Amino acid sequence: MSIRFTNKSDIFNIVVTVVAAVLSVGIMLYGVWHFGLQNTWPELVLNVFYIACLVMMWMYFFNYRITTEQFNYWCSMCVGITIILRDILFPPTLAYYSIHLGCLALSVALIIMLTYFYARKDWKRYTKSNLWAIFVVDMIIALLYNIDIILEPSDEFTSYMMVEIWIRPTITYGLVACFVKETKE
Repeated sequence: MSIRFTNKSDIFNIVVTVVAAVLSVGIMLYGVWHFGLQNTWPELVLNVFYIACLVMMWMYFFNYRITTEQFNYWCSMCVGITIILRDILFPPTLAYYSIHLGCLALSVALIIMLTYFYARKDWKRYTKSNLWAIFVVDMIIALLYNIDIILEPSDEFTSYMMVEIWIRPTITYGLVACFVKETKE
């Protein structure tokens, strides 16, 4: 089994993404076990899509039975589904309505960007700035959620929410790092 990337910085980007995402997903699975399925079942559903992205990223990294087009399509679908589920259909209750509206608007923009940038057949023509814009928007969404959590009184769920918020930007970083490498070739 050979690896797809040969540059050490590309390998480092993917390995850091996978390690951080695996630790985050593991913490969230522990949170589901600790707080019970009745309170945390949405996190379990989201984790299924995050784990699917991690498996596909690992398969893509090792050139194992997944083409670039398949990786492109299915990872975009998994990330898009998590955006729709967590941010649009079932958004967390936020203390500040302006932050909620900002997160909702950015989530819709992120879905549009994913559709435009990733779901097209000529995706290799995109520039690095187009691809990194997806990551930046996802980071801004996570930052807004983080600000709202810090401003609200903390409870037993706070530390788990702080971890869960950053899983998707971590996975998005890895996906963009893979695509930036593909656009170079």
